[in-house]
Amino acid sequence: MERPFDGETPTVADDAFVSEIAYAVGDVEVGSRSSIWPFVCLRGDGGRVTVGTETNVQEFTMLHGATVGDEVTIGHGAVVDYADVHDHALVGMGSAVMGGAVVESNCIVASNAVVRQGQRVPEGHMAYGVPADTRPLSDEQVAQIGETHRNYVELAARYRGTAADGS
Repeated sequence: MERPFDGETPTVADDAFVSEIAYAVGDVEVGSRSSIWPFVCLRGDGGRVTVGTETNVQEFTMLHGATVGDEVTIGHGAVVDYADVHDHALVGMGSAVMGGAVVESNCIVASNAVVRQGQRVPEGHMAYGVPADTRPLSDEQVAQIGETHRNYVELAARYRGTAADGS
C-alpha cells in the first residue's frame, strides 16, 4: 500500500516489485529492479526513504528516514532508522542500523548486530555484535553480497512475470 503524507507521495520505478502487503508512506522512492517484500514498512514521514537500484528489502523490515544504495540486501526483520547504507552492502536479519550511522560500500552487517548511532562501518568490513565491532571482509564474503542481490533481482522478476533485465 502506498499512502501520501504531508504532500509527499511514494514513487516506485515501473520495473520494481512491491508486495501488495508492504506499506510505503510519504517521501519514499524505490529504484529500478528493486524489491520490497511482504510486511516491509517504508516510512518517509519524517525524512526521505530512498531505496536504490536492484536493492531488496525483505519481510518485516522497517526503513525510516533512511538512504539505501544500489545492489543492497536488507535481511528479514532489520531496522534502518535515519541511517545510510551505501552500495553493494548486506544488512543481516534482525540487525539494527541506528540514527546517523553509515554502512559504507562492500560491507556486511551481521545478523542481529546493532550499528550504534553515528557509527561508521568502513568499506570492506563486517559489523558484528551488540554493540557492533568491525573486522575486514574476505574477497569471498564481498562476492557473496553480489550473489545475494542478484538472486533477489531474479526472484522479483519472476514475481513481476518478466526477465531479470526487465524484458
